[in-house]
Amino acid sequence: MTKELAKKKAKDLVSQMTVEEKISQLLYNSPAIERLGIHDYNWWNEASHGVARSGMATVFPHAIALAATFDPVLLGKVGEAVSTEARAKYNNSVLHGDRDIYKGLTYWTPNINIFRDPRWGRGQETFGEDPYLTASMGVEYIGGLQGDGEFLKSAACAKHFAVHSGPENGRHSFNSVVDDHDLWETYLPAFEWTVKAGVAGVMGAYNRTNGEPCCGHPMLIHEILREQWNFDGYFVSDCGAITDICNYHHFTDTMAEAAAYALKGGCNLNCGGAYLHLMDAYEQDLITEEDITAAAEKVYEIRVLLGEFEEERPYADIPFSKLDCREHRELNLKAAEECMVLLKNDRYLPLDVHTDKTIAVIGPNAMSVVALEGNYNGLASEYITPADGMRRVFTNAEIRAAKGCNIWVDNRNDCTGFTNMISEGIAYAAEADVTVLCLGLDCHIEGEETGMHNEYFENGDKKLLALPKTQMDLAEAVCDVCENVIVLVLAGSAVDLGEKLTTHAKAIIHGWYPGAVGGLAAARLIGGLYSPSGRLPVTFYRSMDDLPDYNSYDMTGRTYRYFNGDVLYPFGYGLSYTTFRYGDAALTAETEDTLEITVTLENTGTMDGMEKIQVYASFTDSRTRTPIRQLCGLQAVSLAAGEKAVITLTVHKYWLKAVLADGTRTTPDGKITLTIGGHQPDARSAVLCVDNVVMLEL
Repeated sequence: MTKELAKKKAKDLVSQMTVEEKISQLLYNSPAIERLGIHDYNWWNEASHGVARSGMATVFPHAIALAATFDPVLLGKVGEAVSTEARAKYNNSVLHGDRDIYKGLTYWTPNINIFRDPRWGRGQETFGEDPYLTASMGVEYIGGLQGDGEFLKSAACAKHFAVHSGPENGRHSFNSVVDDHDLWETYLPAFEWTVKAGVAGVMGAYNRTNGEPCCGHPMLIHEILREQWNFDGYFVSDCGAITDICNYHHFTDTMAEAAAYALKGGCNLNCGGAYLHLMDAYEQDLITEEDITAAAEKVYEIRVLLGEFEEERPYADIPFSKLDCREHRELNLKAAEECMVLLKNDRYLPLDVHTDKTIAVIGPNAMSVVALEGNYNGLASEYITPADGMRRVFTNAEIRAAKGCNIWVDNRNDCTGFTNMISEGIAYAAEADVTVLCLGLDCHIEGEETGMHNEYFENGDKKLLALPKTQMDLAEAVCDVCENVIVLVLAGSAVDLGEKLTTHAKAIIHGWYPGAVGGLAAARLIGGLYSPSGRLPVTFYRSMDDLPDYNSYDMTGRTYRYFNGDVLYPFGYGLSYTTFRYGDAALTAETEDTLEITVTLENTGTMDGMEKIQVYASFTDSRTRTPIRQLCGLQAVSLAAGEKAVITLTVHKYWLKAVLADGTRTTPDGKITLTIGGHQPDARSAVLCVDNVVMLEL
């Protein structure tokens, strides 16, 4: 169905409604209008890494883990699998008359905010700290979710617009202050690219940006989103955000005024109850019927494009058996394998999968299902924890598992008897030939507004980069009794393991929240059943002292693009079991918008492997403020051992522009140098990585 036909059909449906009925349809839990044959519809649904909150589904690695794959094409395949399961669920729900929350086809995902600071608990829901990586992953995931058919397969929604990345503790009243340079260079590009790629929806943020609440922000919604970018989808508030306009931002005196501000500002749909006050606003002449009608027509365009009102519903032939099917489980394992980042390897991994040694799998995440899931997740029919995965891969070994300690609580007087277990963990490690130490966090403490306030966490945000003391006590004690320690960290962000553990460990793997089969992916990596290819989508800093004020949205000193200090592990970094050599970089074609470059890539190691080719732009002698370097190209390439190939990459000139103080993009003065390799061209990466990079001056 074309947009024009959808608009016409939506206009016709809305024209038959009363004012009261039109207002009712602007709430996320829109009631039925039986006289028009319209069923009730609940807009709220989530699919950050699989269909969430509505029962069984394939639980893929969380968004930050998917970003660590550095493989946008894979993201498109994951999105396609998720939308297939979405339609399978929807078809079954409609069949049984189930139109409850989380049963619709409008998914409020992806979260494309920039993970500017490792303290932010919701960073796990994003695609990392870089605008290009975030835009690339977002565009591909949205394409997979929405499909390319006559109707939307499902409706994606880019969130949270805009300048939103903590702190969680003040998000309902916080004012994000940002200058035009950082706004347009860092915080808006992913939204611009996903909007221009056709995303169906955009969600506003809780906070204010430069003084105006985001869910009615005239500049963000009207000037930028609608006028400059020609966004033609629907705009929805974050849940409860319009209520915040009155109650927490104190931007209006009454709820009717808050609802009117949001509606006139361009917010078509309300997640929450604030739009229950729209009739009051209408009767007080704060809004017109035309305002109400325009919003109703916009949300109905989406319902029409989803095929809700067709006699033969689109995608009705997708069966319920597609849920958690073999094909999706295989894709899930591939995604989990690609997301694993090997941070350290003292020529110790891989282990022989046929070994008959004793392997201890110890730590709070050794047998944790929660640490596989992350947040905003569905329920898998099978979970494979690290302990489970080691048993499946190392079938001849003696695998012994123990929790050892909790994530953060260290209470020696707990009457349950399951709090202080460090001595047990030490005993297992002492008797083992190898210990896999499974540390990290989970969504109960790191996440969205968790309500937890202690010395480590503030309402979901981290106060420290270091792991809680109870984990570090266990880890250091294990190091004292076991020579061969492999560390597996499951967490949604960067963590500091401390000098003793980092030095003693033979290998360190960062596995994020890797999805339902993440434990198997980790074990297969340890056993060398594939060569790791994950890359860090965020910078791992050495110290919290290196970070600017968390409340500041100024990019100075933030992320690899503007941080000048020494880091522990750089953005884009990750080790492999094989080696790659780059050569013969050349500019082969140019259009008004793009450059085509080629590079020779050879797998010079003894193992088949996947390389994540990264292209960075560096700017020399520019009189405008530019990043130290900017990722501008990306491609995942698989090569057999000894194989050599010429790879073609496309670089869009958008990412080669300098952003001026007023936010406009322009061709920079000075030189632009492109660096092509498997990592950044920075000093720390040069020390940590063995592969070369090649340069190309434009």
